[in-house]
This record gives sequence, structure tokens and C-alpha cells, in this order.
Amino acid sequence: MTHVDLTIPDSALSALRRSPSEFAAEIKLAAAIHWYSRGMLSQERAAELAGLNRRDFIHALARAGAEVFALDPNSLVRELSG
Repeated sequence: MTHVDLTIPDSALSALRRSPSEFAAEIKLAAAIHWYSRGMLSQERAAELAGLNRRDFIHALARAGAEVFALDPNSLVRELSG
């Protein structure tokens, strides 16, 4: 597994009232939702990035107001014609 270090100002953590581990978890979830919503990650891979199982990731998508099942028009045509 790859490890990434980020430098975050203490003032940001203080303003958000988050510990470094809480902040890291929220950043991973936000990135997973973003990349899933843009079609760059599958639901399974996005859940893995967020450190969640698929069921919990789907709940997180719903809480964030993101599309739970993102289909682009081409995928929809394939699904309906197959």
C-alpha cells in the first residue's frame, strides 16, 4: 500500500475541530466521492479508497447528496439494450 504525506496547517485542523486521523479519513472519503462521481473510480474502488465497505460507501454517497448509481448516457444505453 502506498503512503502519502500531506502538510496541513495546524490552524486548519483547529478550525475544523478535527484530529489528524479524522481529517485524513474525511479527505479520503471526499476524494473517493469526487472520483466516483466523475466516473474515474468504480464504486468498489472508491469504497476501498475511503476505507469503507460498499454498503457504507453507498450510505456516505447518499449523505453527501451524490449520485449513488452514476451512469453516463453510453453506459445507460448499453444496460438497456443488453
